[in-house]
Amino acid sequence: MEQDYKPHEIEKKWQKKWNESQIFQAEPDKREKFFITIPYPYLNGNLHAGHTRTFTIGDVVARHKRMLGYNVLYPMGFHVTGTPIVGLAELIANRDPQTMDVYERLHGIPGDILPTLDTPEKIVDYFKLESEKAMRNIGYSIDWRRKFTTTDPTYKKFIEWQYIRLEEKGLIVKGSHPVKWCPNDNNPVEDHDILHGEEATIVEYTLIKFRYKDMVLPCATLRPETTYGVTNLWVNPDVTYVKAKVTLDGNEEFWVVSKEAFRKLTFTDRTVEYIEDMPAKSIIGIKLTNPVTDDEVISLPASFVRPENGSGIVMSVPAHAPFDYLALRDLYDVDLSEYGITEDLRKIKLISLIKVPEFGEFPAKEIVESMGITSQKDPKAEEATKIVYRREFHGGVLKELTGKYEGQAVSKIKDILTKDFISSNAGEIFYEFSEPVVCRCGTSCVVNMVKGQWFLNYSNPEWKAKVYNCLDQMRVIPEEYRVEFENKIDWLKDKACARRKGLGTHLPFDKEWLIESLGDSTIYMSYYIIVRFIESGELKIENLTLSFFDYVLLGKGDLAAASADTGLSPELLEEIRRHFNYWYPVDLRSSGKDLVPNHLLFFLFHHVALFEEEKWPKALAVNGFVSLEGQKMSKSKGPILTMESAVSTYGADITRMYILSTAEQTQDADWQKTGIESARRQVDRFYSFAKNVIESGKRADLSTELKQIDRWILSRIQNYIRDTNAALYSIQTREAIQNSFFLLQNDIKWYQRRGGETLLYYVLDNWVRLMSPFTPHLCEEIWEAMGHKDPVSLAQYPLYNEDLIDDGAELAEETIKGTLEDIEEIIRVTKMTPQKVHLYTAPAWKAEAIRCACEMQLECSLEVGTLIKKLMANPDFKRFGKEIPKFVQKIVPEFKSGSSDRYEILTGPDIDEKALLKESVSFLEKEIGCPVEVHSADSPAFDPEKKSRFAEPLRPAIYIEGKKKE
Repeated sequence: MEQDYKPHEIEKKWQKKWNESQIFQAEPDKREKFFITIPYPYLNGNLHAGHTRTFTIGDVVARHKRMLGYNVLYPMGFHVTGTPIVGLAELIANRDPQTMDVYERLHGIPGDILPTLDTPEKIVDYFKLESEKAMRNIGYSIDWRRKFTTTDPTYKKFIEWQYIRLEEKGLIVKGSHPVKWCPNDNNPVEDHDILHGEEATIVEYTLIKFRYKDMVLPCATLRPETTYGVTNLWVNPDVTYVKAKVTLDGNEEFWVVSKEAFRKLTFTDRTVEYIEDMPAKSIIGIKLTNPVTDDEVISLPASFVRPENGSGIVMSVPAHAPFDYLALRDLYDVDLSEYGITEDLRKIKLISLIKVPEFGEFPAKEIVESMGITSQKDPKAEEATKIVYRREFHGGVLKELTGKYEGQAVSKIKDILTKDFISSNAGEIFYEFSEPVVCRCGTSCVVNMVKGQWFLNYSNPEWKAKVYNCLDQMRVIPEEYRVEFENKIDWLKDKACARRKGLGTHLPFDKEWLIESLGDSTIYMSYYIIVRFIESGELKIENLTLSFFDYVLLGKGDLAAASADTGLSPELLEEIRRHFNYWYPVDLRSSGKDLVPNHLLFFLFHHVALFEEEKWPKALAVNGFVSLEGQKMSKSKGPILTMESAVSTYGADITRMYILSTAEQTQDADWQKTGIESARRQVDRFYSFAKNVIESGKRADLSTELKQIDRWILSRIQNYIRDTNAALYSIQTREAIQNSFFLLQNDIKWYQRRGGETLLYYVLDNWVRLMSPFTPHLCEEIWEAMGHKDPVSLAQYPLYNEDLIDDGAELAEETIKGTLEDIEEIIRVTKMTPQKVHLYTAPAWKAEAIRCACEMQLECSLEVGTLIKKLMANPDFKRFGKEIPKFVQKIVPEFKSGSSDRYEILTGPDIDEKALLKESVSFLEKEIGCPVEVHSADSPAFDPEKKSRFAEPLRPAIYIEGKKKE
């Protein structure tokens, strides 16, 4: 091995060897298979730290499973359909200053190349090469024969087949659909077109139509059930409202809304006509009718109402909304006579409509008082709102007040109520953004209803039922995300599946439309199996008929007929079908949490729609995002850390280890320079340790006579092997690295500090294999230097061996380490120069107390009083009558809390505490730099300050002779 760790040299060497040996090219065989996929990247920029985290998690799982003996397929493709790449090409062609700066400075595109990427095709070709290069450079164990882009003609054939079959099943319908729209450009907008609000979603609100004379004052709500608890409306006195004639499906009404809301209404499927301006004062203090309950409610002034939100008028539910409760309470002593309001607002009674286990009758009032919230401006009011809404949504049921809906779960009622309110003309649907959206041209965007649109009919109850069935059978990692998936399935509405602009596949039954980019990336995992035969030249585009896909993917149709239709031999069709049956279903789909409400849901919906149950996905895993020095990354605006930049600066293995060790699963990770520099030093130490062990030439194995410290390190390694495998099974990469690297590294330091050296080669052998999924290049280099011919990537991953667990050795070393730490702490606190250290082992009565406690624990009779009584019955112990109760009261709770394992080991035959301490005297003397003497607390030869009385089993008392430091 080289003297110093040179990551880039090592990584290039092993990437070349892997490529030449083709060890990651997977073919069906007799082994159990494991098919893992991650979302293919979208090619409107270079891969960034978010991709690095998600893709590296996938690679670690793939490598771990491969080393466990599975036949692993880990493929990759490239997503390019949709409008963002088209938009990026336009921006580059127009030399947009921000785009040119971000893509040259942050994405690292050379200044002479960037201006040439002025068509979508050139962008795809450029980033396809760059992305593959970046993934190869970080060492992903991908079968690159299976790569494709979503504009490949063969892939389009696959998508056409999928949509023909979905349409035949009645799962694609035609209608109107809301889209993000720029009124200035008169076009729909995608993420690349947006200056602010690129993550905004279109949210479906229910408009509740409160009535006053001949007018409707509509209020937008996400929780239509709360209409039963409305006590008043909120109107902003500083806003000018308008009266408009609104017609929908022949029903004509006069609405009062803010000017901003009027503008939004003009883009809906309603006919809207301006009538006149309405001063806010004219609609404050009026008495309106609640269309659901027929109750009379008053409108009150509120400056917090924002005219751009919803209709600009807000309904108030003070029993369940902390902000409403606070706002109403704030008006109790305010003179509102200028609005003609003279009644005492304290007489407005709160209306309770939801029963929640964690709250009483009025959750909003209760949480405001318990959290000490003084006003609407208190930051805690937002937190209180989230708590109440979350608990009501997940655990609330409707009360008798709601009539026929009594007992219904809040989480299930929204769609039912909205439908009923619409049918009774008490409400309507209104679409709004989750946050403001501004086009790059500077115009505020709106939600526009586009007519004649094609939809995937995700609201179909039979379809949803199959998805629920699929989810019930799957692993969800982490398990707590199962509820998130269930809620999203429940809420999912019909979704537009086609657009008129962008890259992609035309709808086979309506060629004017292109299939939307999320709609063509649902079952592409099955295409990875087919594309391997396209890559080999065995399949041509003309062979990819409907009957081809029906036969090889669904097993439908007659083989002879499929052969005649496709022009392929029956043998080849059978071979492709065999490959599909071997690899499918997907064993794990691992992805970022941002894809839960869209791609991952569609992945499930389309699989259950097209495939038989045995081919449904087996598991889903979700991970968090990555920020950069605390800042959210953005491809189009920055900041951004590309995968290529991280690897070229720090090396692949350091990048991999750091990105996976900073946060666990769904937690968001933050890439920090100080953190990655620390990771670099840790990996350097790993390399140096391996080099020293290999060059020492010592090769002792487990047949060698072992000392206690050897048995200890063997035992500790088994714990880490067990915990690392368990963590990787649960895809807890941070926990896995903690066990396989940091904690093990600390124990190796202790092993060497204690003079252990016999098993260093054995330790290294296990350590390299443990770390191979995380730092594969470095581990290959060490493995080769150890004399192995086959790559560590295909070696057996360490498996837990209970026979090597030695509880006695672990407890003994824990005692020695704890004793040393206690001595060092006393020296530090007293600032003493030690001249001699005296250790006192526990007296016999304390050891007997532990033994008796263990026996009673086994007999389920351990109680403080019983144990005291038993000990006091021993005449030799009576003189300790004052100390026994104190000690017993201390240890019994430990036993009852399950912390008695160490004491049970102590009572066994393997631990003699006094002999143990005496054996460790030379080690302690070397560490402390002075003589150490061990005494029994029962008869200490030297105990000037009576320290021996503090001695406890496994924690000797300590007395230090010495003098204060000057």
